[in-house]
Amino acid sequence: MIEWAVDDGALRVTDADNAELSVRGGDLVVGGTGPDIPRPVDETVVVTTDELRFPHAVAYAFSLGSDAQYELDPDGAPLSLSPGEYVVDIDTEIKTYLRFSGTATIEKAGGYEETVVTFPDRVRVIVGFRSRHELPAGTITVPDTPEGIATGLTHLTTSHKTDGPDRTYPTLRGHPSLLERGDSLEIPDCIRDDFSPSGIELIVPADYESLFVVAPLAYYLQATIEPRERPATGPNHAMLRVPEYAVEKRLSPMPGLERDVDRLLRKAFFFDCLVRNAGPYGTNLAEQSMLEVLGFDAEELYEASPQRRLATYLEVPDAAIDHRLPDWHLSTYVRPEYDSVEAFPFLLDRMSLIHMPRTSELEGKELVERSLEDFYRGGSGDHDGNDGRDGHGRASTGQVASVDIVKPELRSGRVHGWLADGVPIDVFKTTQEAYHNRLDYLERATDSTSIAVVLNDPEMAGEHDDVAEIYRQRSEELSMEVTVDESLSTADLARIFEDDHDFVHYIGHCETDGLRCPDGYLSTSSLSRCNTQTFFLNACGSYYEGMGLIERGSVAGAVTFSKVLNDHAVKVGSTFAKLLVHGFSIERAMGLARRRIMMGKDYAVVGDGTHSLTQGEHRVPTTLTLEELENERAEYLVTFDCFSTRVTGSYYFPHVEGNEFAYLCGTQSNFTVTKPELATLLEETNASVIFNGDVYWSTELASHFVE
Repeated sequence: MIEWAVDDGALRVTDADNAELSVRGGDLVVGGTGPDIPRPVDETVVVTTDELRFPHAVAYAFSLGSDAQYELDPDGAPLSLSPGEYVVDIDTEIKTYLRFSGTATIEKAGGYEETVVTFPDRVRVIVGFRSRHELPAGTITVPDTPEGIATGLTHLTTSHKTDGPDRTYPTLRGHPSLLERGDSLEIPDCIRDDFSPSGIELIVPADYESLFVVAPLAYYLQATIEPRERPATGPNHAMLRVPEYAVEKRLSPMPGLERDVDRLLRKAFFFDCLVRNAGPYGTNLAEQSMLEVLGFDAEELYEASPQRRLATYLEVPDAAIDHRLPDWHLSTYVRPEYDSVEAFPFLLDRMSLIHMPRTSELEGKELVERSLEDFYRGGSGDHDGNDGRDGHGRASTGQVASVDIVKPELRSGRVHGWLADGVPIDVFKTTQEAYHNRLDYLERATDSTSIAVVLNDPEMAGEHDDVAEIYRQRSEELSMEVTVDESLSTADLARIFEDDHDFVHYIGHCETDGLRCPDGYLSTSSLSRCNTQTFFLNACGSYYEGMGLIERGSVAGAVTFSKVLNDHAVKVGSTFAKLLVHGFSIERAMGLARRRIMMGKDYAVVGDGTHSLTQGEHRVPTTLTLEELENERAEYLVTFDCFSTRVTGSYYFPHVEGNEFAYLCGTQSNFTVTKPELATLLEETNASVIFNGDVYWSTELASHFVE
């Protein structure tokens, strides 16, 4: 769903997932809904202008009178289009297309922060928009049998908009249909009619562990899952088959099947990302040379069938490419039971690997040791000599709820979700409700992001002042309403959570009876319904209260496991706020924020940690790591890390002088720059920065390097 309006001379566009795009132009006149254009769009409008200004974006131009296509050079050189009829693809947070006749110039401006399309005279332009995050189409009912679940999972592949390598682009993977439990298999006609077998088969043991683990591979390959009963003798292994090319790849039985699926999915996805560059949306990808080394013909593979491409990829030994594969973005640990199936459309939408949950007990002071290990690895400057358990804490005369934390056995993945029993560290603890709650918020039409800051203890005013200012500053750039309240009663605080808010930042105390208020305690279990989309309960031992908010309607939030120091809470709270309002997901924002303190493991995320509150200037949130080099030129090593669980398959272009390559998200890139170059880079890049072990915001750190 796309909504648009004209505000202060700009065309402002929003979708159901709170993505927002502002398009400005010289004396922009918007004439209303426009005709269709030859691209998949949700909405079109007609505008008249001589200039259109977009946020930073990759841009392509396609001639409608020939097969010619052009790409705006990422290094900043303008693209001039001769007279003709064109469709221009602007790859912003909301996919945008321009159709016009005449000449035009496309270029970067504002220190690469804007993409500008300029016309010699005022011209009529049809502007088309497509939301990146679609709602699921239809619901499949599956019975409590391996055969029923396998059939349901197989039909989720109808959400793909192509079976070619372009399916690596997140815009060409729609949200899978929902799954629900029932007595018999029921597949809506619209889904059944769209389903077409790919000719790729996954033969798996007829048990839920194996079915769940192969689901991401089957989903991406658009493969048919066929359960097989345990043989009378021999191992109960799985098989990947491509009958047309006589391929039968034997896979390990559980638990080795998890490792095999991990390797196969990463390999197929990686090669498709390289092969797609032979198509109309190709770019100068740094990893592209791998195809030449292997002797692959990209153009031939781009046009090949899914079976042929996969058969070719399987011929490459794992050892030949393991070191080149980007880190996979997400792994979720799922309880292998029938009631877990309803989460799979949401997990597959995020292209998550699925693993079985295994835990062990934390030994002795292992939690403290693991926190300190993360802290000192970063070389943080906050070495105050205590373990985070004493000093100026968020003192409370009441008892803080204790949480029995366990140690998870984590597999590959940058981010880890836990949809199973127990409360592990280093993961976000999610629930079925969290994913369905996210759908509810997608379907709500909102004009702006509503943020409520609640200070329920005047001694914590430092954090309150910091985060309120951060939210207010961001509200000058995005449609955002910020309210600040202090010393709320239990009834008033309940009303905050029950009212429609996109984010509530609570600063105060939490005890076994709930969140402390001047007149008592508010237990979130007493709420009939929570209409707060996301939250941060920055109070001691707030885990259970946070889980209560998820159970009653929230999508995700940040919580604590135990008592936390006040000055540590201020550091985490302010950094988390900054990252959150600049497009970082809840989990990634917390992961970076808690690096700033010694006892970072005391902070965690509950609900769908992949969820983001707002968008940033860059579609993929960026983190830079700086390291001063000891050489004669006093240079710095800059590492770019552009990564998001929401846009797997995207790429980024580091705007560093002399760079000519784009990189796949999940692949870090390194550059050596001088001090003046670093100052310019930080000033022009809205990103989090890790420097000397602490976390900063780039534009605020830039002055440190100005000579």
